Amino acid sequence: MTTDLTGRTTGPVTGVQQNGDAGLADLDLVRQVSDRLAGAMTSVIEGKPDVVRTTITVLFAGGHLLIEDVPGVGKTMLAKALARSIDATVRRIQFTPDLLPSDVTGVSIFNQDQRRFEFRPGAIFANVVVGDEINRASPKTQSALLESMEERQVTVDGTTYELQSPFIVMATQNPIEMEGTYPLPEAQRDRFMARISMGYPSAAAELTMLESHGAHSPLDDLTAVTDAATISRVVEAVSRVHASAAVRQYIVDLATRSRTTTALRLGASPRAALQLLRAARAHAALEGRDHVLPDDVQQLAAPVLAHRIMPSSETQLARRTTTEVVHDLLRQVPVPAQAR
Repeated sequence: MTTDLTGRTTGPVTGVQQNGDAGLADLDLVRQVSDRLAGAMTSVIEGKPDVVRTTITVLFAGGHLLIEDVPGVGKTMLAKALARSIDATVRRIQFTPDLLPSDVTGVSIFNQDQRRFEFRPGAIFANVVVGDEINRASPKTQSALLESMEERQVTVDGTTYELQSPFIVMATQNPIEMEGTYPLPEAQRDRFMARISMGYPSAAAELTMLESHGAHSPLDDLTAVTDAATISRVVEAVSRVHASAAVRQYIVDLATRSRTTTALRLGASPRAALQLLRAARAHAALEGRDHVLPDDVQQLAAPVLAHRIMPSSETQLARRTTTEVVHDLLRQVPVPAQAR
């Protein structure tokens, strides 16, 4: 038995992995599903291949995605494009100030005929949940998502109900400077694996959008290219992508550094480190590799960590963003040589 450069144990002659890591068939499945999803979504979202790729990465990693940007740049369109590309149950929640927690989780209603209470599931009971403008609901309603996003279950009146698999929440929000918004609590932000921004399209992409979207919505022509069962298989395959001890230590070093730097008053949580590892595994699989490299961690560090950390007063006065702080952390923490 030998150990390869990525820290895995292999057979004496063939080099076949002996520890249950992702195999070639798994990687082929990930690539095929990824290509189909990317093709479907880019037919709707013009000129944003990186945004589409990050969205697929979060889906394959089994996480949840927060899309933050100004109105009108396609946040909801991105979420709906992913939802329509998968043959699965989809529910949309329009978050408003008068939305109640029971509208999200469900409620027990008394059945007069049977003389007993019956549970009516809320909008959270779906494979893909599109939460539109999540920060326009009250903090009480926002908190209704905490249990479901972390534990994949909902507890109502003392009874726990399991959620379907796969399960992803794609929430959009406007920047907190916008009128009528409530900042998401730290615990809520920490449930999202990654946060992305759409950004304005290029002039060429915007011109194409005017030509293709002017007459009708491209969502009307979008059909499902995969199903829930296949996505579950992909998520399982991604979880078996190998991460060496050196890569795992690199992630821990990044998280630890974020907790000690004076640029932040709240660093990355242990959940953040775990989510970064899962996202890095998905990124490696999308690249066709069966093992994680530090490059995968670096690619996903900003989307996964920036929304979870809180800047210090000095950082705010210097008008530096948390994304810039994450990039500083990546420059400060040494890259493990044996994992390259």
